Amino acid sequence: MNVHAAKSHLSKLIAAAEAGEEVIIARKGRPAVRLVPVGNAGFEFDTLRHLVTRVPDFDEPMNEDELASWEGGS
Repeated sequence: MNVHAAKSHLSKLIAAAEAGEEVIIARKGRPAVRLVPVGNAGFEFDTLRHLVTRVPDFDEPMNEDELASWEGGS
């Protein structure tokens, strides 16, 4: 399918790719891209929550040691 036709039928092309069909879009008669579904990577938010003990308050001023460390001092 060429780019012009793909613009008009994008929703159908996405549905076809999600259904497992191979969708190739051509530019000037040559294959340009392949439309493929994004696989579920299995990532879930909060999966590492048990590793966080304290979330810093980023609006809280730094103490003298933190400030010195940030500014490159010791």
